[in-house]
Amino acid sequence: MSVEKDIIVVTGSSGTIGYPLCIRFGEAYDVVGFDRKGPPYPPPHADCMDMDLASDESVREGLRNMKEEHGSHIASFIHLAAYYDFSGEPSPLYEQVTVKGTERLLRGLQEFGFEVEQFVFSSTMLVHAPSEPGQKIDEEWPLEPKWPYPQSKVETETLMREINGGIPIVMLRIAGVYDDECHSIPLSNQILRIHERNMMSRVFPGDLTHGQAFLHLEDLIDLFPLVVDRRRQLPPESVFVIGEPETLSYGELQETFQQLIHGDELPTYEMPKVLANTGAWVLDNLPIEEEPFVKPFMVDIADDHYELDITRARTLLGWEPKHSLRATLPKMVAALKADPLGWYKEHELDSPGDLLSTQEEAGEGEEVSTVGEPPSARV
Repeated sequence: MSVEKDIIVVTGSSGTIGYPLCIRFGEAYDVVGFDRKGPPYPPPHADCMDMDLASDESVREGLRNMKEEHGSHIASFIHLAAYYDFSGEPSPLYEQVTVKGTERLLRGLQEFGFEVEQFVFSSTMLVHAPSEPGQKIDEEWPLEPKWPYPQSKVETETLMREINGGIPIVMLRIAGVYDDECHSIPLSNQILRIHERNMMSRVFPGDLTHGQAFLHLEDLIDLFPLVVDRRRQLPPESVFVIGEPETLSYGELQETFQQLIHGDELPTYEMPKVLANTGAWVLDNLPIEEEPFVKPFMVDIADDHYELDITRARTLLGWEPKHSLRATLPKMVAALKADPLGWYKEHELDSPGDLLSTQEEAGEGEEVSTVGEPPSARV
């Protein structure tokens, strides 16, 4: 006699987090994945349905189909899908997808009469004001989002409190995610600059003793089953800051990458913000094919420091990171050295001429392997 499984719903089911998360839940739960139509490819062990969070009709159709095929009782609705743009520029998609998309989901779940034990929202640690080295940010730390992406998360968190309709909500304020190959936009670009001995790799428009908190993807995936398992014990509204308790400074990252990649030591100099802002603006407005990674808004927040206190996650969830960025840096560089051109392609970075020449010398038309499994590397 088969046992009916509880339902887990994952939005953004084909993304970097959603794809392995669906696989993780696949055996023990009836997993429903929502994502936009077309590639990237849906994960196995999940009934994946098309949904565009920016469309009232699409959200209603997706929820209606899910109810017809899976029933109305949901153990946990894990909402990962959101709009994200590393340019730092405002976009109406933050409102349409992140804020209003979440509103459509919550209102639709109530309208269609779903019984939802838990609604989990993927937020960011960047909703908080930065701290100073030695100061730990916890869930009560002041909110001070500084650019449109975290601003949209704060707006969504506020909205969820107002319209949840009694559905228990969990808000996860997550640090920057990486894995053994890197798959972190700021870290991969830092590696690129040092690997190519770019002049910009030797200057930084902020305090070199400051840094950002990070989190290994596998530790994040380990977190979600704990959140789901404890859904009936958690308060009706739960907030967690999620990341590694150790924050590496930008200066230490620079020194470590330099040593791992080139085996030598070069100093990094702090650049005055006025000069850095001018240079970033000029590069951002030059008519060049390759778009610069450093944007003016990044200069303004270069001093921001994020160091996390994960006591609440330890206490209420029993969660503790098993990885550390410090221990993973050599693995990232090893992946780069094992297949430089593949690493650049995997991280969607423009390959320098010497790498392309090496490929041509290896044989015209010869395909170079990529790092990692394509579906799990997608956003």
